[in-house]
Amino acid sequence: MTPAPAVPLADALAGGPLVLDGGLSNQLVAQGCDLSDALWSARLLADDPGQIRAAHAAYARAGAQVLITASYQATFEGFARRGVGREKAAALLRSSVTLAREAGGGEGAPPWVAASVGPYGAMLADGSEYRGRYGLGVAELERFHRPRVETLAEAAPDALALETVPDVDEAEALLRAVRPCGLPVWLSYSVAGERTRAGQPLRDAFALAAGNDQVIAVGVNCCEPADVDRAVELAAEATGKPVVVYPNSGEEWDARARAWRGSPTFAPDRVAGWRSAGARLIGGCCRVGPDLIADLARALRH
Repeated sequence: MTPAPAVPLADALAGGPLVLDGGLSNQLVAQGCDLSDALWSARLLADDPGQIRAAHAAYARAGAQVLITASYQATFEGFARRGVGREKAAALLRSSVTLAREAGGGEGAPPWVAASVGPYGAMLADGSEYRGRYGLGVAELERFHRPRVETLAEAAPDALALETVPDVDEAEALLRAVRPCGLPVWLSYSVAGERTRAGQPLRDAFALAAGNDQVIAVGVNCCEPADVDRAVELAAEATGKPVVVYPNSGEEWDARARAWRGSPTFAPDRVAGWRSAGARLIGGCCRVGPDLIADLARALRH
């Protein structure tokens, strides 16, 4: 297996901004993959892992220094619905880290690997990760997340990406679930304006991570690029920690037509403002592909 980077991710953040990858799903679609299954990209962990490795490699070639695994929608419950037993599901979760490591095995320093821990709503596959408020308490959400966190930690990623979190209750549950594993984590909310998707003030949501040494960065992802500007400031002010940002392209998904509408608003020239406000992990989410990540990497070098 390709070795992990010699420098811990938390230490690297002190040296300047790092480039995250872009949307894994859009790159898989560009490679000809069908993601219509409820498991989304996680299906390919079982059915065609080579495609996942190739997608990661495309981002590594584009200049991504941190690769996020294909485990966002990979859960024991989701795999069980496909008839995959618990032992096999655990192996597939661990393989998501291995595939990202292998994809970074080219020239130059190996990328850091962040194991994606998506929200409860991702398992439901009904869009509720953009609403939150599932009717579950913090303790119930912690019980859901803990087995997957423990399994991903066994694969020794450089960090856990607690991402696309829609509300503060789930953030609290995730931070409880990761505590025993000891791995560094980043906490990233899905937002609309200055509020979480569930409607809580973003400053309060970020403050949940203040003083938690396990959290190496806080921020936002899977949001409008314009929402990032204020979010970076709020995250830095509320926690004093490095900020992580990886917004969508700015296009909008038309669920009825099952198509993307509008024009992209993700532009590398936004990076200077994000960096000056405290962003240290910068990349893209849905519809942000390797070409845009390459542009972003060039912008961060200047």
